Amino acid sequence: MKSPYVTDLKPDQMITGSFLVCSKEIRQKKKGDPYLSLQLGDRTGELDGKMFDNAAEFMDTFSRDDFVKVKGLLQIFHNRMQLTIHTIHRLDDREVDFTDYFPASTRDPDEMWRELRGFAAGIENPHLNRLVAALLDDEDVARRYRIAPAAKHIHHAYLGGLIEHVLSVCHLARMTAGHYAFIDGDLLTAGVILHDIGKVYELSYERGFGYTDEGQLLGHMLIAVRMIADKLRAIPDFPPRLRVLVEHMVISHHGQLEFGSPKRPVFAEAMLLHYLDDLDSKMECMRHLLETDRQFAGNFTSFSASLDRVLLKKENYLAAPASEPPSQPAAPSKASSATAPKTSSPFGDKLLRALQPADES
Repeated sequence: MKSPYVTDLKPDQMITGSFLVCSKEIRQKKKGDPYLSLQLGDRTGELDGKMFDNAAEFMDTFSRDDFVKVKGLLQIFHNRMQLTIHTIHRLDDREVDFTDYFPASTRDPDEMWRELRGFAAGIENPHLNRLVAALLDDEDVARRYRIAPAAKHIHHAYLGGLIEHVLSVCHLARMTAGHYAFIDGDLLTAGVILHDIGKVYELSYERGFGYTDEGQLLGHMLIAVRMIADKLRAIPDFPPRLRVLVEHMVISHHGQLEFGSPKRPVFAEAMLLHYLDDLDSKMECMRHLLETDRQFAGNFTSFSASLDRVLLKKENYLAAPASEPPSQPAAPSKASSATAPKTSSPFGDKLLRALQPADES
């Protein structure tokens, strides 16, 4: 079993451990010598690593997404743990257990799949039911849907993250559709299940998380529209206008053009899908950052680019002793009023006298 994990690490100690190379950069010192800047990780989190000495000797011996064994000193730098690496060498895949290095959902994938099929079966509209079933019945889609992450970095970026995210949004959709009487629950549920289905081909996740060539060229929305079109060839009686609504929900679910949506949502179910998707992704971003933040001290996390803010570590804040209230300046005495300092101008002297407290006698 792998040891130590990132979450077990403490500062001011020498460690020897194995990690996945999540990112690798060769940088230059001020004098021009190279050094290595790495992001090392396992299933519990990531760690900054720097190799300042003898970097030229090691920098071509491993690549991003390789497993490596490192020895070095853990220290606090800018309120974060940083590993100063002394030695590093690449491990063969046969020397590691992949499950130790890749974050994954804590839920059983087959259990989540059965739950998703239950939501799909609950769609009463026969056309939408057939379309969703056709996609989920595809063996390749089903296999990938169980294990795909929902994103490379931003939210639910772990194996099984996609289906976990979609199930969460399905539950939110069920609650909100019951609250807003004018919402078509079947259309909303179909949109939830299909909105990110293109990610099964957009993202690569056999090793590190990245993008496939198809994902880079098209993105998951266009891939999803193509997948839907492929299945609709076998459903010739599918209503054309209903098809347009489904496609619009897929391509508008990011909400804004600048966030990658070719269209903004223009009907109720599309708008609700966008906000539920955004809500679930942001809450997951908050949960993940609070659990994995590498800031060593203080009540706030490091800055989150996806949330555009730092987050309060609420439990730390509530557990901290109450701060002393600011002391109030003592009121000037009568004697001090009588001997108030003079300024360099008549106006200044008059203003200073006006600011002194009135005589209470």
